[in-house]
Amino acid sequence: MARLVAEAMTRRVVYLPADTPLDEAAQAMRDQGIGDVVVTRGPAMSGIVTARDIVVRAVAEGLSPAATTLGAITTREIILIEQGATVEEAVQAMRSRAVRRLLVCDADRKIVGLIGLSDVVLRSNAAAA
Repeated sequence: MARLVAEAMTRRVVYLPADTPLDEAAQAMRDQGIGDVVVTRGPAMSGIVTARDIVVRAVAEGLSPAATTLGAITTREIILIEQGATVEEAVQAMRSRAVRRLLVCDADRKIVGLIGLSDVVLRSNAAAA
């Protein structure tokens, strides 16, 4: 039987406003033990930022983490997968869109988690042991 996204996903989703400075976002990621945040503008999601985005799009480009906001480096394409989809479908969606993580939603399109390649690998290794 195929594993479902709901079984492999991370349920913790952290939302931060687009005007949050990168250093504050990085501290939130550290404190929460996560590698990404969903960026909001008012009540709407506007994208996602990963720890890697902060390093590659800001720090490596010489931008100040204290003066640069999440909104300046946000990946605006939000890709959703339903929690009832299979892990294989999630991996295929990541491959086809060249991304490493997807937001997971329920049948009503409410965000219930995230699934990343690391979730897939960690769960696969745990199941094999």
